[in-house]
Amino acid sequence: MDIAAFDIGGTSLKMGITNAQGKILKSDSVDIAGQPREKILQEIMNWLKSNSPCAGIAVSTPGYVDSETGFITMGGTIPEFDDFHLKQWLEEKTSLPTSVENDAHCALLAEHWLGKAKQLNDFLMLTIGTGLGGAAFCNGALIRGNRNRAGEFGCLLTSRPKDSDIAPHTMGARCTMTALRENYCQRTKKSTDEISGKDVFDAFDNDDADARKVVDEFYDDLSACLYNLASVFDPQTIFIGGGITERESFLDELAGHLEKYDIDIRIETATYGNDSGMLGASCHFLQTQQVSEK
Repeated sequence: MDIAAFDIGGTSLKMGITNAQGKILKSDSVDIAGQPREKILQEIMNWLKSNSPCAGIAVSTPGYVDSETGFITMGGTIPEFDDFHLKQWLEEKTSLPTSVENDAHCALLAEHWLGKAKQLNDFLMLTIGTGLGGAAFCNGALIRGNRNRAGEFGCLLTSRPKDSDIAPHTMGARCTMTALRENYCQRTKKSTDEISGKDVFDAFDNDDADARKVVDEFYDDLSACLYNLASVFDPQTIFIGGGITERESFLDELAGHLEKYDIDIRIETATYGNDSGMLGASCHFLQTQQVSEK
């Protein structure tokens, strides 16, 4: 069974063909930063036309997603996906069975299906990129919550708000690559258009004072979040995904900031990196097909 898998991110759309064993047979990506919803949907349709036939469509996307209906209540880093029936739209256009799942949930499902969490019953997934996502697997099941909002670790507070403007005090505003770049640019008076997360870490490695300040704050806030998550969920392992995990010294640097918390829980990087979204979406698709066939 070949599945057309899509991972819709804040800056790029990853497209692939996977099989029922979790092997990626073909993949590509396209920049969608700042693009309207119609452009993103057209890129999906173009890929489907060029890679048919497929047995179905599997989508990973940010935001609050009803995994049964494929309705996106809030699109996260893609506001134009707010209140959008993505599953219904794709099925009407293609007549193919379609599944839609939250991106952090997909990263978690990929880890449990194929990665280092195969034998785990209690673990967490934290995804760090343009935004910050999370997912919890407790007592052998993915936790979705009453409104499909469980695992929104980006909403956790890193400091106490003094007024009703809560957003600047959240994980989502403090522990993402977007936040890292913005904080560095505020200190250096540079434009975020010319600075990437890698640029900030390169400056950090070169002992740039501004970079060291914002990177240390990033790790401090992330460590506080991990402490809180460990205290609430008591997981066997916390997995972290996203581009930052490609940094070879990431886990060692994080461990240095975690020392004061004395967390007796394993911290690991996600196994499949940028492929996690497509693989997890494919896993979810296969699960929905099994349910529909019963």
